Amino acid sequence: MLLRSLKEHIASSRQNGASRPISDIAAIVTVTDDGGSSGRLRREYSILPPGDIRNCMVALSRDEALMGKLFQYRFPSGRGHGLAGHSFGNLFLAALTNVTGDFPEAVRLSSKVLAIRGRIFPSTPANVTLEAELEGGKIVSGETNISRSQRRIRRVRLVPRNAGPLPEALDAIREADLILLGPGSLYTSIIPNLLVRGVAHAIRRSRAKCIYIANLMTQPGETDGYSVADHVRAIYEHAHERLFDYVVVNRAAATSRILHRYGVSGARPVAASLEELRRMGLKCITGDLLQQDGVARHDPKRLAQLLLRHFVQRNAA
Repeated sequence: MLLRSLKEHIASSRQNGASRPISDIAAIVTVTDDGGSSGRLRREYSILPPGDIRNCMVALSRDEALMGKLFQYRFPSGRGHGLAGHSFGNLFLAALTNVTGDFPEAVRLSSKVLAIRGRIFPSTPANVTLEAELEGGKIVSGETNISRSQRRIRRVRLVPRNAGPLPEALDAIREADLILLGPGSLYTSIIPNLLVRGVAHAIRRSRAKCIYIANLMTQPGETDGYSVADHVRAIYEHAHERLFDYVVVNRAAATSRILHRYGVSGARPVAASLEELRRMGLKCITGDLLQQDGVARHDPKRLAQLLLRHFVQRNAA
C-alpha cells in the first residue's frame, strides 16, 4: 500500500505540469515465503518465492487496471493440483526464471513488462529458509510454520546463515536519501532482510535518514504484547546495529468494532511507548494514519503525505 501511494510522487510522473519530489523508489523484498503458490513453485522448481515480489511489482505498475489484474489473477481451485491456486504473475516469474536462468533478471524483465515506476530487488539471490527459536528452545523451520506457532519467538535466523546480498540491493541502500522499514510482520517480513549478510551494515553506514514505520496491531503468536519499542529492540538485536533515526507511529484510536474483530484472535493495538522510544535516542513522528474499513491498515495517502512532508519536501526546500 505504501509503494502504491508513493509511486504517484515519482518525478517521471507529471500532473497539472507539476514535477514530483521523488526521483526513484527501490523496494528490497524478503524471499523466505514458503506457503501457497510461492511455496509450491519453490519446492517444485527450486526458484526463489515470487509472491511478495509480484505484489510489489503490481503496486508499482503504471497500469494496475489491466496488467496488475493479470499478474494477480489466481487460477480457481479444481480437481487435482495443476494450475489451481497459482497466480499468473507467479507462473510468469517462474517461467522467466527458467528462460533466463536468473531470478533477479526475471524480476527486472517482468518489471519492464509491467512498466513499473521504480525498481524491485530480492534481498538475496540465495534460496534461504527462515528458522525460529521459540521460547522453551523449540526450533521451527519455514516462514509458514513460524507464523502458525503460538509460542513467543526468541530469535530468527536464515539457513544458510551466510547468505549474501544481491549487489544491486546494497547499491540501492548506499545511494538512498531515505530508507523506510515497515510496516510488516516483524519476524517474517522485516527482520529476514536484515539477516542477509551486509544489509544491516549498509543501512547503518548509509547517509540516508532511516525510518521505522510502526505496525498498527500485534500479531498473535509473533508479537503478543509488543510495544513499538519492543519491535525496535527486536530489530536491533537481530541486526546487531542501531539503525533508525525516526519512528512513525499512528496516534488514531481504533473503533470498538475493529478492537473486537482483532481481539477474537488475540491481536491488540501496538502500544506507542513514545517516551521509551525517545530514551532510545529516536525521534518520533505521529499522525492519524489508521484506515478502518473492516480491517486496520495504514491509510496509504495519509502515510505518504506524512513522509513527503517531513522527509522529502523539507529536504528539497
